[in-house]
Amino acid sequence: MSLAENKEVFDKIGKSKIVAVLVIDEKEVAVEVAHALLEGGINAIELALRTPCAIEALKEIKNKVPEMIVGAGTVLTQDQVKQVYDVGCDFGFAPGNNPRVLEKAIEIGLPFVPGVCTPSDIELALEFDCKVLKFFPAEPLGGVNYLKSIAAPYAHLNLQFIPLGGITQTNYQAYINLPSVPAVGGSWIAPRQVIKDRNWDVITLVAKKAQILETEMK
Repeated sequence: MSLAENKEVFDKIGKSKIVAVLVIDEKEVAVEVAHALLEGGINAIELALRTPCAIEALKEIKNKVPEMIVGAGTVLTQDQVKQVYDVGCDFGFAPGNNPRVLEKAIEIGLPFVPGVCTPSDIELALEFDCKVLKFFPAEPLGGVNYLKSIAAPYAHLNLQFIPLGGITQTNYQAYINLPSVPAVGGSWIAPRQVIKDRNWDVITLVAKKAQILETEMK
C-alpha cells in the first residue's frame, strides 16, 4: 500500500484547517484536552511522542473521543510507527524524512506525513509516493516565502504541505492562503503549560478565536 492511497484522513485534516500540536505529561488529562479543543471547534490533533505517557494518552483519546482526528507526532522509529498504529491513530507525523520509518508506515498502512525542508527532502518523500508533507520548521526556515520557493518546482504534482514550527495566531492565515497548504499545525492552541495547569477554558477560547479568524478570512 502506498501512503498516497490513505487519502481520506488527509482530506479530513484539510477540512479541519488547524491541527493542534500537543505535548501531554499526564495521560489523565488527555480526554479533557480533546474535549476542550472540540468545544472550540478544532477536531484534529498531533500529540507528540515526547513524554513517557504519550502512547497511553493517544489511546485514551482514540477510545473515548471518537470525534477527534488523532495523529501522533515526533514519530522517529519503526517501533513507534507500530505503536501508534496499534493504538488506532489516524496518521503519523515526523520532523524529518527517515526512509526506514516510511517503509514501516507503508508496510502496515499508517497514513504518514514526513518532514521536509529542502527540495532533496521533497524528492526523497516522492520516492515513497508521499504527497502530503510536513514543512518544518516553517518560520525559522523562512516562512511563507521560502515555502513558495521550494514548492514551485513541484507544483504540477499537486503536493500539499502542512507547516509546523513557529506557527501562531498572527501568522497562520498567511500559510492557509497558499493553495498548497490544506492545514497548519500549531502549539499555540493548547500550550504545554496550559495543559499542565488544566486550564481548559483558555484552550477552548483560543481555539474559538482561531476558528473565527479562519472564517473571516474566507
